[in-house]
Amino acid sequence: MSVAQLSTEDNNSEPKRAKIEIPLVLGFSAEDKIRTIQPHNDALVITLRIGGYDVKRVLVDQGSAVEIMYPDLYKGLNLKPEDLTAYDSPLVSFEGKTVTLRGQIRLPIQTGLDVVEVDFIVVDAYSPYTAIVARPWLHALETVSSTLHQKVKYLSNG
Repeated sequence: MSVAQLSTEDNNSEPKRAKIEIPLVLGFSAEDKIRTIQPHNDALVITLRIGGYDVKRVLVDQGSAVEIMYPDLYKGLNLKPEDLTAYDSPLVSFEGKTVTLRGQIRLPIQTGLDVVEVDFIVVDAYSPYTAIVARPWLHALETVSSTLHQKVKYLSNG
C-alpha cells in the first residue's frame, strides 16, 4: 500500500500529518509499451526460473487451465520417468488431437523473490515453446499479463 501524507495547520500549533492510504492499482499504461514494436500481434513469451534454472521461451497463456512442459525442458531439467506422477485426464491439442502424456511433476517457479509451486503436465509433443504457464500460475502469484504491452506485472514485497 502507498501512503500519502497531508499537512493541516491549526492557528496555534505545528502542522499535523494525516495518513491516507491509497491502494496500488495493478495495470498498464502507454509507458509500458515503450521498447515494444507497435502494432503487433505477438504472443507473450518470457523467461522464468523453473526448478532452479532460467528457462527461455515460456508462453504465458491466460486461456489455458494447466501448465504444460514440453520434451526439451523435460530433458534439460534431467527429469526421469520416476520423477513423474500419473495424470489421467485427457489433453487435447490446438488441432483437436489427443496429446500423449508422460505424467505430471510439481516444480517451483521463482519470479523475483516470490516462489510458487506449479504442477506441470509433461507432454510428448513438439512445440516452439519449452513450457506454457497458465491461469493457475497467474492466479497463485496474483499477476496481470498483457500481450499488448509484452509484460507480466505483480505486486511484490518491495
